[in-house]
Amino acid sequence: MIELEPPFRRATPNDVQAMTDFVDFASEGLALYLWTKMAGPGDDPWAFGRERAGRETGAFSYRNTIVAEHDGRSVAGLIGFALPDHAEPVPDTMPAMFVPLQELENMAPGTWYVNVLAAYPEHRGRGYGGALLAVADRLAEATGNRGLSIIVADTNTGARKLYERSGYREAGKRRMVKEDWQHPGTDWVLLTKPSKT
Repeated sequence: MIELEPPFRRATPNDVQAMTDFVDFASEGLALYLWTKMAGPGDDPWAFGRERAGRETGAFSYRNTIVAEHDGRSVAGLIGFALPDHAEPVPDTMPAMFVPLQELENMAPGTWYVNVLAAYPEHRGRGYGGALLAVADRLAEATGNRGLSIIVADTNTGARKLYERSGYREAGKRRMVKEDWQHPGTDWVLLTKPSKT
């Protein structure tokens, strides 16, 4: 594990509210849409998201999260993990919305996957995104991954510019499956960055 210096630290279960905000920002509302469906009628989708963030295992877990802190508050976050070394078959039972995302992940086996990178609106433009991507570089190097990967909506040009400035390049696209999720995009775009070694 790498050493982190302020303002960065590893998340704890106390960060689950910020984590649910970050994943919803990064997914442009897709997370809340899915939590609403998964939580069921009458249940709080945000509570469902917080419960998932507080898990000890799974991709969306505080254990896979780095936060940036300002005045004692988590203001930006990075959630990431290593993808399997070999592409995983897309099961017939996978919900259609997830199929294009899984297909793109399968194009980047063995990479360290930047699943979420986000900041609260009032803390954007302060360098947290670039600094957290540099933390991701260190995590990928420390774990021996074959580079890094990230998936972004084709309409999220600001995020894409940040990733490209950090060395990421387009590696593939897949058409979005939206169901009732309201979003202006057409495609999910996979960006990858080779490892330094």
